[in-house]
Amino acid sequence: MTQDEVAKVLSDVELVPCAEMALADARRLVDACLEADVPALVHREACAKPGCSPKFQVLVRPEDGVRVATLLQQRWMDSIQREGVLAEGAAPFVLPASEEGEPPCPACGTIAPLVEGACADCGLQLE
Repeated sequence: MTQDEVAKVLSDVELVPCAEMALADARRLVDACLEADVPALVHREACAKPGCSPKFQVLVRPEDGVRVATLLQQRWMDSIQREGVLAEGAAPFVLPASEEGEPPCPACGTIAPLVEGACADCGLQLE
């Protein structure tokens, strides 16, 4: 997905932050999202606190939150395997869906039905 395609797809839709990090990390995550055909962009989060370091948010459509969480999890697992720190015979950590097919919350991992479109545990608005 190109930046022009992202601009068209995200021009008239609600966006939610799915991650907050340093600029270089945010750009790498957006690049990974675009490779996976998930439209995303970097946004600078304004902080009013004195001495606060710059923070950047990765913004996506609410319905893409689970896809980004899966992408982040896969990138984490790839780095663990690349570094060789996964114990031999250990199963990788995977966030399962519930029996009803509810995906885990991308923020806290809770697997439960949404309450008014938000995570029942942490309150992240997903719908």
